Amino acid sequence: MEVSIVFISLFIVVFGIFYMHYTTRHKERIALIEKDKDVSLFYSDRPTRAASQVWKIIILNLALISIGVGLGILFGILLVAITGMQEDIAITASIFLTAGAGLLIGFFVTKKEVK
Repeated sequence: MEVSIVFISLFIVVFGIFYMHYTTRHKERIALIEKDKDVSLFYSDRPTRAASQVWKIIILNLALISIGVGLGILFGILLVAITGMQEDIAITASIFLTAGAGLLIGFFVTKKEVK
Protein backbone atom coordinates (compact mmCIF):
# COMPACT_ATOMS: atom_id res chain seq x y z
CA MET A 1 0.00 0.00 0.00
CA GLU A 2 2.76 2.44 0.97
CA VAL A 3 4.69 1.69 -2.21
CA SER A 4 1.73 2.60 -4.40
CA ILE A 5 1.30 5.87 -2.50
CA VAL A 6 4.96 6.68 -3.09
CA PHE A 7 4.71 5.99 -6.82
CA ILE A 8 1.50 8.00 -7.16
CA SER A 9 3.08 10.90 -5.26
CA LEU A 10 6.20 10.70 -7.39
CA PHE A 11 4.11 10.77 -10.56
CA ILE A 12 2.15 13.79 -9.30
CA VAL A 13 5.36 15.66 -8.43
CA VAL A 14 6.98 14.96 -11.80
CA PHE A 15 3.78 15.91 -13.63
CA GLY A 16 3.56 19.13 -11.60
CA ILE A 17 7.14 20.09 -12.41
CA PHE A 18 6.65 19.53 -16.15
CA TYR A 19 3.30 21.34 -16.12
CA MET A 20 4.79 24.38 -14.38
CA HIS A 21 7.78 24.38 -16.73
CA TYR A 22 5.72 24.30 -19.91
CA THR A 23 3.05 26.75 -18.79
CA THR A 24 5.64 29.24 -17.57
CA ARG A 25 7.60 28.90 -20.79
CA HIS A 26 4.44 29.46 -22.82
CA LYS A 27 3.53 32.56 -20.81
CA GLU A 28 7.03 34.00 -21.26
CA ARG A 29 6.91 33.47 -25.02
CA ILE A 30 3.45 34.98 -25.33
CA ALA A 31 4.59 38.01 -23.31
CA LEU A 32 7.59 38.48 -25.64
CA ILE A 33 5.39 38.19 -28.71
CA GLU A 34 2.93 40.74 -27.32
CA LYS A 35 5.76 43.22 -26.74
CA ASP A 36 7.16 42.65 -30.27
CA LYS A 37 10.45 41.24 -29.02
CA ASP A 38 12.66 38.81 -30.93
CA VAL A 39 11.59 35.21 -30.24
CA SER A 40 14.05 33.51 -32.61
CA LEU A 41 16.11 32.69 -29.53
CA PHE A 42 13.58 29.98 -28.63
CA TYR A 43 13.78 28.27 -32.00
CA SER A 44 17.52 27.92 -32.63
CA ASP A 45 18.72 24.41 -33.52
CA ARG A 46 22.17 24.51 -32.00
CA PRO A 47 22.67 24.56 -28.23
CA THR A 48 23.62 27.83 -26.67
CA ARG A 49 26.96 28.42 -25.07
CA ALA A 50 25.34 28.82 -21.64
CA ALA A 51 23.88 25.30 -21.85
CA SER A 52 27.31 23.80 -22.50
CA GLN A 53 28.72 25.88 -19.64
CA VAL A 54 26.18 24.40 -17.24
CA TRP A 55 27.19 20.86 -18.09
CA LYS A 56 30.85 21.72 -17.64
CA ILE A 57 30.11 23.15 -14.21
CA ILE A 58 28.05 20.11 -13.18
CA ILE A 59 30.72 17.67 -14.35
CA LEU A 60 33.47 19.67 -12.64
CA ASN A 61 31.58 19.75 -9.34
CA LEU A 62 30.74 16.03 -9.52
CA ALA A 63 34.37 15.21 -10.26
CA LEU A 64 35.62 17.34 -7.39
CA ILE A 65 33.12 15.92 -4.91
CA SER A 66 34.04 12.37 -6.00
CA ILE A 67 37.71 13.14 -5.52
CA GLY A 68 36.87 14.67 -2.14
CA VAL A 69 34.96 11.58 -1.01
CA GLY A 70 37.79 9.30 -2.13
CA LEU A 71 40.39 11.38 -0.35
CA GLY A 72 38.12 11.53 2.70
CA ILE A 73 37.96 7.75 2.92
CA LEU A 74 41.72 7.53 2.55
CA PHE A 75 42.30 10.29 5.11
CA GLY A 76 39.84 8.66 7.53
CA ILE A 77 41.60 5.32 7.31
CA LEU A 78 44.91 7.05 7.93
CA LEU A 79 43.45 8.81 10.98
CA VAL A 80 42.26 5.49 12.38
CA ALA A 81 45.65 3.87 11.79
CA ILE A 82 47.76 6.73 13.13
CA THR A 83 45.73 8.19 15.99
CA GLY A 84 43.50 5.25 16.92
CA MET A 85 40.29 7.26 16.60
CA GLN A 86 36.98 5.44 16.30
CA GLU A 87 36.64 4.28 12.71
CA ASP A 88 33.08 5.52 12.14
CA ILE A 89 33.77 9.02 13.40
CA ALA A 90 37.09 9.44 11.62
CA ILE A 91 35.92 8.26 8.21
CA THR A 92 32.59 10.11 8.29
CA ALA A 93 34.11 13.38 9.43
CA SER A 94 36.94 13.26 6.93
CA ILE A 95 34.53 12.43 4.06
CA PHE A 96 32.39 15.46 4.86
CA LEU A 97 35.40 17.73 5.30
CA THR A 98 37.11 16.78 2.04
CA ALA A 99 33.87 16.68 0.02
CA GLY A 100 33.06 20.17 1.29
CA ALA A 101 36.55 21.33 0.40
CA GLY A 102 36.07 19.87 -3.09
CA LEU A 103 32.81 21.77 -3.53
CA LEU A 104 34.44 24.96 -2.29
CA ILE A 105 37.25 24.53 -4.80
CA GLY A 106 34.64 23.86 -7.50
CA PHE A 107 32.84 27.07 -6.56
CA PHE A 108 35.97 29.18 -6.93
CA VAL A 109 37.02 27.48 -10.18
CA THR A 110 33.59 27.95 -11.78
CA LYS A 111 33.45 31.53 -10.50
CA LYS A 112 36.70 32.19 -12.32
CA GLU A 113 35.59 30.29 -15.47
CA VAL A 114 32.21 32.01 -15.84
CA LYS A 115 33.72 35.52 -15.91
